[in-house]
Amino acid sequence: MSVRALKKEELESLSSKDVAYMVMENGKRKLNTADLFKKVISLMELPESTFENKVADFYTSLSTDKRFILLDNGKWDLRSNHTSDKVVKIADEEDEEDEEESLEKEEEEEIEEDSFDDTDDEDYDDETNEELKDLVIIDEDELELEV
Repeated sequence: MSVRALKKEELESLSSKDVAYMVMENGKRKLNTADLFKKVISLMELPESTFENKVADFYTSLSTDKRFILLDNGKWDLRSNHTSDKVVKIADEEDEEDEEESLEKEEEEEIEEDSFDDTDDEDYDDETNEELKDLVIIDEDELELEV
């Protein structure tokens, strides 16, 4: 369905990234963030000030939406327009990075656990108790109420 064929009420019910998806699907060409967002604003009949105020949010929403892919030339395209080999390669690289980060984090946690000093209660002196007297322990339910 063409974006231009939608009624104003239908367009208003869509998010800007959904309209961008329709633009990219019907346009068959790659666009940079600014050009794509200007088309979306025009189609949704939003004020021009929206561009300045929301372009960063629009970029973030496209970045997190798996339907879109940002190409090396700084232009957006639909992920479905690219071969699965490229998509799989990108996903594999991300998975490898996630695994490496996870292993590094586990190693750091092991180091922290090893460096924990298991001292007996008799090693604590009155000075330590004095420092801890104002310590308040809050459980998760109380913490959620404070936020």
